[in-house]
Amino acid sequence: MATPASAAEVFDKDGVRLSVDDAVATVTLTNPAKRNAQSPALWRALADAGRSLPGSVRVVVLRGEGKSFSAGLDRQAFTPEGFDGEPSFIDLARGSDEDLDAEIAAYQEAFIWWRRNDIVSIAAVQGHAIGAGFQLALACDLRVVAQDVQFAMRETSLGLVPDLTGTHPLVGLVGYARALEICATGRFVGAEEAERVGLANLAVPVEELDSAVRDLAGAVLAAPHSAVVETKALLRGAVGRSYEEQRVAERAAQARRLRDLAGLSD
Repeated sequence: MATPASAAEVFDKDGVRLSVDDAVATVTLTNPAKRNAQSPALWRALADAGRSLPGSVRVVVLRGEGKSFSAGLDRQAFTPEGFDGEPSFIDLARGSDEDLDAEIAAYQEAFIWWRRNDIVSIAAVQGHAIGAGFQLALACDLRVVAQDVQFAMRETSLGLVPDLTGTHPLVGLVGYARALEICATGRFVGAEEAERVGLANLAVPVEELDSAVRDLAGAVLAAPHSAVVETKALLRGAVGRSYEEQRVAERAAQARRLRDLAGLSD
C-alpha cells in the first residue's frame, strides 16, 4: 500500500516507518532487501510507533515493502556476535530467568498495542509471513492477504516456541488442534486455506491488496468511532466470559451508547 500523498511522516527508523493521514496511520516495514526480517531494534521501533500514534488515529494499517511481508526473525540473532550493540540470544540464555523473562517481555511490547480498543488494526500481508512475521500479522485485528501469501510458524522446527504473542490469537482463530498442527509441522498456509480457516478476512490478487485494504479501512471509518470502540471491547472480552456474563456486558455497553447518543453521558 503506497503512503498517501497527504500523509505526514512521524518517523522512519530501524526498518520501521510510521506515517499518519488524518484517521489512518500506516506502519511500514522498510527493509525489503532482507525480506523485512526482524530484530530487537525493529521491535523497539514498532513499540515506539504505538506510543507515537496521534489521538485522531482510528485505523492502523501494517504493511511490508517488497515481495514479502516479513520473513521472520533475522538469523543473525542466533550467531555468537548477534546484532551490533545488542546482547546475542546466546548471551541472553546465559542470564538469569528474571533477566531473560524481562527481555522477552520487552520484545513483546512491539506486538501488543495493535489490540488496543481505540484503534482497529489491519495487516496487509503479501508473500512470506514466517515466524515473527506470522505473529506480527496475528497481532492485528484483521488480515487482508494477497494470493501469494505464505504463513508459517517455524519456531518449533528451530527448537523454540512462538513467544511474540501469536499463540493466543492463533488458537482463537483456528482452534487448538489446527493451531498445534500448524506450529508443530511448520508447514506453509496459503491464501485459500488462510481465508477458509479464519486466518484471513479476505484474500485478493496481489495487485488488488492495496485497494482492498483501503476499502476495508474506509468501511471501518464509516461507523461512529465510539460504537466501534465499545464493540471491539465487547468482542475481545467475550472469550473470557460466560454466556450470562457476556449478556451483562452487552447491556452495560448498550446503556453507555444510549446515554452518549442522548447526550446524557458524563
